[in-house]
Amino acid sequence: MTATGRFVGQVAFITGASSGIGAALARELSRQGAAVALAARRVDRLEALAAELRRDGGRAIVITCDVTRDGDLERASATAREALGPVSVVIANAGFGVVGPVAGLTLDDFRRQFETNVFGVLRTLYATLLDLERTRGVFAILGSVSGHIGVPGSAPYSMSKFAVRALAQSLRYELAPRGIGVTLISPGYVESEIHQVDNQGVYHPETRSVIPGWLRMSTPRAARQIVRAIARRRGEIVITGHGKAAVFLQRHVPWLVSFAISRAGIRGRPEPGGRLADPSRQ
Repeated sequence: MTATGRFVGQVAFITGASSGIGAALARELSRQGAAVALAARRVDRLEALAAELRRDGGRAIVITCDVTRDGDLERASATAREALGPVSVVIANAGFGVVGPVAGLTLDDFRRQFETNVFGVLRTLYATLLDLERTRGVFAILGSVSGHIGVPGSAPYSMSKFAVRALAQSLRYELAPRGIGVTLISPGYVESEIHQVDNQGVYHPETRSVIPGWLRMSTPRAARQIVRAIARRRGEIVITGHGKAAVFLQRHVPWLVSFAISRAGIRGRPEPGGRLADPSRQ
């Protein structure tokens, strides 16, 4: 790999790097010259990804990390700093989606969702803030189009993504005087394993996505767009054409979005593992 890219000499720290957008971001940042710290729970996948990046001439380290555990991110960021140097790009990517109508869920379902998707982002921020200030780096948060539009059967997930969108907006003002950029990434349908993870966070590889393939953007393409936005220190980027259209319509003609959701009879996707999102159909 020739060290000619926008991120030569920089260190990137990525949570949830074992699959999907996180793994694609690691590949793209490494391709553009960054050393990458791969953080997630599935070490076997991280090791395979790190080996791939090293074969291509990149620098990568593997760090076992659970964003829901206090102290894990501090330990992980310290390991990254010691091995690679101060972190200048942090991507809070780890997340999953709890599905089902509110009446069929419990408070623990919502707590579990927020521990990963919201408090996991905050733990990542607190653990890397001093590095980012030192390097005048960028903190990127994986939001979602669901952070702009709530639909039936996805209240926990949408709530968590609305929350990190608010966090990103506040952080932009707070961190700008310290030289830190904040980028919110709001994908629509992108190839990932999120539809194969149940409400307990358990992976079901046999589950097929209910979203048609033609509507899903590939992770390499999404990663290229995201990395470009981070390099330009953009405030927010919405990924996929349908995602951009949905956010635009929600902002300017929300009544039309509400009408479309009602007329379409959207009820939520099934939870992987066999349970249905609607308890009236169980």
